[in-house]
Amino acid sequence: MSSLVEKLTAEGTGEPAGWLNELVAQLWPNVNVAGSRMVKDIVEPMFKTMLPGPLSSLHFTKIDFGHVPFKFSNVKVTKTEVDGIKLDLNVDWEGRCDIELDADMMPALGVESVQLHGRLSVLLCPLINIIPLIGAAQVSFVNPPLLKLDFTGAANVADFSAIDGAVRDTILGIINSMLTLPNCYLVKLDANNDYFKTYHYPLGIVRITVEQAWGFAEESKGAAKKFFHKLTRAHPDCFAKVDVGAEGSWETTVKNNTVKPSWDETHDFVVSDFDQCIKVSVEDHDVNSNDEVGLGVTTVRELLLAGGKQELVMMHEDEETDGRVSIACQFFRFENSSSSFSASNHKGDGLLCGLATVLIASANGIKGQRDQLTPSVVVTWGSKHRFQTGVKTDAPGTDINNPAWDYCCRMPVSTDMVGGRAEPFRFALMNGEKELGGLEVPFADVQNAPNGVLQSTFAVSDGTSIRASICLRGIVSATMEETNLPMRRK
Repeated sequence: MSSLVEKLTAEGTGEPAGWLNELVAQLWPNVNVAGSRMVKDIVEPMFKTMLPGPLSSLHFTKIDFGHVPFKFSNVKVTKTEVDGIKLDLNVDWEGRCDIELDADMMPALGVESVQLHGRLSVLLCPLINIIPLIGAAQVSFVNPPLLKLDFTGAANVADFSAIDGAVRDTILGIINSMLTLPNCYLVKLDANNDYFKTYHYPLGIVRITVEQAWGFAEESKGAAKKFFHKLTRAHPDCFAKVDVGAEGSWETTVKNNTVKPSWDETHDFVVSDFDQCIKVSVEDHDVNSNDEVGLGVTTVRELLLAGGKQELVMMHEDEETDGRVSIACQFFRFENSSSSFSASNHKGDGLLCGLATVLIASANGIKGQRDQLTPSVVVTWGSKHRFQTGVKTDAPGTDINNPAWDYCCRMPVSTDMVGGRAEPFRFALMNGEKELGGLEVPFADVQNAPNGVLQSTFAVSDGTSIRASICLRGIVSATMEETNLPMRRK
């Protein structure tokens, strides 16, 4: 394996994507129809569960993405260490749309334009020796994309800004849950594609320490001046919130009545791509709502190439301030080793010692009438982790008695979970709310499996089985040279 420094500096600048943009332009009418159908089928049901009050009744009465297609740029193509090809490219869309929404007890809304900007990763794997040469494509945003919606028909709604924020946040939440790393959208190019050969495991764990913040109450310019003057007088109660890609947020404790908070608190995040953003938001804690003091942004790559320590400039309302927040990190790669499970330096709140990854490919031999089957698989590990695949229904092209999910769930491992009484993994095959059968897989069976991967067709009841894989990985420190970092190759 190449050194971490070489891996981080190997990629050069990207190439133009003229040919790809020409292709998308030709396909745009088809993209418009297919995309409109996907938005209505996926987003509309989410409105009912994710939006508050009358907004939950929002539904689309018209969806037309218009005539302006996506634009791609800065394309990089790399060969992955596992059998595959990775494309990274910018996507920008300033669409002139005609989207109409209606809801109970509120005026109809329209969306006349959408702006979407992000960095896409397209993973093509596995590579095969028969046409189409690629088993599947997995598409994801490296980081949560930027989204802006321009509404019409709601200018006289008193709480329009709240509607804008709620709808946009809901759509972004759906995008992140489906399309932002570690999540991805899988498209099978070969009907016989093996999901176990398609899935790429994450790179490792970044252990981030938020050290301290300062300077944000100094004299500031522009729109930020009034806010920071208030902070100087009020002596804020500060905490830091950290996000890495679409992983769950983590917050430090609150330091009361200070403009120079010091935390030195640490948390672990799973890393799927070295270009994932690390966002550190320093906020003033308030009972009703928190005020953002400033936001510092870097990437995993930049932080590691800086030797694992950075002082981030804090922005407030898109203006640079005198505020700074310092962070440090260590990077650990995943390895088939259980020594980290009991290592003292991985013990503590927020610290991880490894990762368990469960892949659910398919079920076989489910008995029953097609129109009466709604199968899914529930995966649990102790009381901390519970996941459920999507629910399958009888539809053209679906073998409901032998359904495929190609589903992944990741379970961060802490030292308290893997002692002498480590709990077993459990699979349950469901039909609606009814369990059709299940089994337990002892933790030791996974730990002692070849290369830490237990892959099998597990019998859950008479004649019914689940094809699944459990991968257990510990972590090992990935050291970097502190001097003479090689320049990024062109």
